[in-house]
Amino acid sequence: MKSKIRTVIVDDEPLARDRIRDLLKSEPDIEVVGEYADGNQAVVGIAELSPDLVFLDVQLQQLDGFALLDRIGAGRLPAVIFVTAYDSYAVRAFEVHPVDYLLKPFGRERFYDALEAARTYLRQVQESGFSDRLVSLVEEMRAGEKRYVERLLVKTGGRFVFLRAEQIDWVETSGNYLKLHCGSEEYLIRETMQSLEQRLDPARFLRIHRFTVVNLERIKQVEPWLHGEYVVTLQDGKELMLSPSYRERLLSSSGRG
Repeated sequence: MKSKIRTVIVDDEPLARDRIRDLLKSEPDIEVVGEYADGNQAVVGIAELSPDLVFLDVQLQQLDGFALLDRIGAGRLPAVIFVTAYDSYAVRAFEVHPVDYLLKPFGRERFYDALEAARTYLRQVQESGFSDRLVSLVEEMRAGEKRYVERLLVKTGGRFVFLRAEQIDWVETSGNYLKLHCGSEEYLIRETMQSLEQRLDPARFLRIHRFTVVNLERIKQVEPWLHGEYVVTLQDGKELMLSPSYRERLLSSSGRG
């Protein structure tokens, strides 16, 4: 590899940029050649600097991290480590095959694991001469392929783990979070119900109330209740309310008249 890995940091939070820069200071093979808080400015800067590696915040003002990569173009993509404070963005970043991702707040060990993954990736690119994974990322975005999430990143016991979507029985709102009910386990993620509903496969999950999404395979029966509402009973006996406005969607998806 080249003696120095030219690196750019893109994050709209000054403290986040400072943290990454400080962690990189002890790495003799890393040279930070640019920092940007704005996505549009980062596009121009990356085009001019041609860095080897970019630490890229997913949620930027004006232009998010995914749109930024699309603007750069497949033929000019550096290696990318996504950085995000939100579980949902971390999962999306994982699914589109970046070099790695960092979920804020991250520790030193996790950061250096990601950096080592970038080094390995760059060595492979240098040997093959082609950045297959990142080109694939941009091609998928341009094709507009609809992909439903298969795994969610959840926090449990002070660590983050991947939860298969099929493990979810039902979801409810809980303040600024969503509570995922999975058998005897419950997990909180910071995301809106509308956002999660759009990412879940509608062949498996359906909104039955303003505050509730249910896994269709967990439904045991649906019975009329009061004022046009229905009671949805799950396989484990849990009863959920079905709003009249969602009735037809549920009954048609479950093949009931």
